[in-house]
Amino acid sequence: MTTGLRWRILILQVGLIGILGFCAGFLFWGSSFIGGMVHDQISAQQIYFPAQGSAALSPARFPDLQQYAGQQVTNGDQARAYADSFIGRHLQAVAGGKTYSQVSALASANPKDATLAAQKQTLFQGETLRGLLLNAWGWSQVGMFAFWGGVGLAVGTVAVLLAFIHEVLIAPRRERASGVVARRTTAPVRAA
Repeated sequence: MTTGLRWRILILQVGLIGILGFCAGFLFWGSSFIGGMVHDQISAQQIYFPAQGSAALSPARFPDLQQYAGQQVTNGDQARAYADSFIGRHLQAVAGGKTYSQVSALASANPKDATLAAQKQTLFQGETLRGLLLNAWGWSQVGMFAFWGGVGLAVGTVAVLLAFIHEVLIAPRRERASGVVARRTTAPVRAA
């Protein structure tokens, strides 16, 4: 390998180490930032799952939520469980499974119907909270993807660093050793 080619490879490796390392660090920071924001914003709302054994969290109706009984919603997974499994099931019972938009249209057509007005209000509030919690869960997923992307880039950074170390420390020794052997075997043989 020529000296010029070796220098180009080394410069490329140093550049890749810098770029990959920076990107890995940025993804780890982004993951941490998102996780912190999701936690802080959800925690500030003081949303709790009902207590274990309470009528609001009956094991027959909410078997999948028993693991969260009595806990505060503080992360994306809890937010999704609360939104889909707790609020979602309650909202299905409000108007016989009708959505907010369906009930809103019925309430607009029957403005004097107090039951429809109450259902419309309940569905609006429930769907709004559900949507906010699912948004928090979505961002927690982005944070998780950023973390694993950072792990992948960190592995790539270490791989390029190891290749750089090989190129600087090991490859020159091997070339010198093989160069000496090559010179000995290719030296002209003197005729006697």
